[in-house]
Amino acid sequence: MTRGRFAPSPTGALHVGNARTALIAWLHARATGGAFVMRVEDLDFGRVRPGFMERQLDELRWLGLDWEEGPDVGGPHAPYIQSQRQERYEAALRRLAELGLLFECSCSRRDIAAAASAPHVGEEGPRYSGTCRPRLVDPTVPSLTTHGRSLFALRMRADPGVVEFDDLLMGRCAFDPAAEGDFVVRRKDGVAGYQVAVVVDDGAMGITHVVRGADLLSSTARQILLYRALDLPIPDFLHVPLMLGEDGERLAKRHGAVSLGELRDAGVPPDAVIGWLASTCGLVEPGERISARGLVPRFEVARLPREPTIVTAADLERLRVR
Repeated sequence: MTRGRFAPSPTGALHVGNARTALIAWLHARATGGAFVMRVEDLDFGRVRPGFMERQLDELRWLGLDWEEGPDVGGPHAPYIQSQRQERYEAALRRLAELGLLFECSCSRRDIAAAASAPHVGEEGPRYSGTCRPRLVDPTVPSLTTHGRSLFALRMRADPGVVEFDDLLMGRCAFDPAAEGDFVVRRKDGVAGYQVAVVVDDGAMGITHVVRGADLLSSTARQILLYRALDLPIPDFLHVPLMLGEDGERLAKRHGAVSLGELRDAGVPPDAVIGWLASTCGLVEPGERISARGLVPRFEVARLPREPTIVTAADLERLRVR
């Protein structure tokens, strides 16, 4: 059975771009007769805000989305909040250390930027040059995820080699993880990094299809390395192009990006929001109103856009006044 998921971070309000990704992930699960899992990714402790998790879940339900498993409904793979799953990440890190894939890295961002290879900048900043590679992690140490400030992060070796996979929307993709260098799997604050946490959680929760924003497309190769090393099944991926402002940048407050909470407070009905989001994906005609449930029979991956959607200020204003 198909098992999909959406994994918001409670660091701010959900805007229309987040909502579109959530909608597509939900539609894919429902159209294939599968289950939908809600997981909260709250490991960025410095940015997490109290009450935002509850607010985001409430707004998604207002939009018409539901889920079989999640932090508010429980389920067989609980807990569904990443900050409560640290022991699972520790076990994964220890396995990677046993395989000789992890090393301690004390380099600062400034050190990395000053390295000879620094002109290459990836999604996580300048390319790491491998300075600390000889400092392999001892897998017998008491704890690999001790909380509190540490002198080093843990990085996973990313040796040269192209990783290929078939994306359900983008088609055949190929990335060399080494192009962006060895990547962090445990931060200096002792918290598991995004790459390892998402792989461990998707594996443990039996996620078969990962639907997410196209900004994470290149992360897939690194995650496949982790799936392989941890002997976990690799899910299918569907990366959804982003919604961008007229300047070509990701939607943000400077574009007047509308949050779900603002739309609800303004009295915009959820079927108008669903209809507008669906129209940007080519699933319905512009101006049509439709519920999330009513959209399920119309959903087809082949109809989704493969290029970013440009959202104008006029588009957002029309949405507000519906």
